[in-house]
Amino acid sequence: MKVVAIVQARMGSTRLPGKVLMDLEGVAVLDRVLKRLGRSELIHESLVATTTAAADDVIVEHCEHARWRVFRGSEEDVLDRYYQAATRVRADVVVRITSDCPLVDPEVTDATIRVFLDQQADYASNVQVRTYPRGLDTEVMTMQALTRAWREGTNLYQREHVTPYICENPGKFRLHGIENGADYSRHRWTLDTPEDLQLLRAIYARFGGRDDFCWREVLKVVESEPALADINRHIVQKTV
Repeated sequence: MKVVAIVQARMGSTRLPGKVLMDLEGVAVLDRVLKRLGRSELIHESLVATTTAAADDVIVEHCEHARWRVFRGSEEDVLDRYYQAATRVRADVVVRITSDCPLVDPEVTDATIRVFLDQQADYASNVQVRTYPRGLDTEVMTMQALTRAWREGTNLYQREHVTPYICENPGKFRLHGIENGADYSRHRWTLDTPEDLQLLRAIYARFGGRDDFCWREVLKVVESEPALADINRHIVQKTV
């Protein structure tokens, strides 16, 4: 069974254009994501799924230089981009990760994959009920579930956000969630605004530019320095 992490990435962003290649203590955001995923014990391969838009040529060039595998697909129909990318690499299981999560944790990702495998689910995630900090998001699905969503999902938001069709149809798919013992969903560790970038840079600085720390270590830092979490506390997450 081939487990493939597909990381969606594009230069376009309404609130922080070009964020995926911005510097994070000497390393691009996208590279931070991929390096952290590289420590997963259950992911066999990672793939960057970007778009055919000219603005994303720079992502392709970056990936080729860094030797990350990259696929180009639809800019607007992200569900199709995922399906085509997964088909290209012959994935049996697709792990959806977004490139604006440079603190994504391989331990959390593996725990989600493990629940998916143990429960023989069609889909599992840690986002249906949020207990982890935002930015550790992991969604796991069978290729069959992704294919069915690709065929049957017709609404614009279902195409743009990849998994809504699956999550909205528990009668068609076996869905499972993973929750942390304590609720830390108030923490925002994703990247969508300049304030988010300021926080993430501060966190990486606290670890001397390393990226081999776990999310619990980050939690200790931000809870010991409340001013850090205040940097982006006011940011409102965009809705689907």
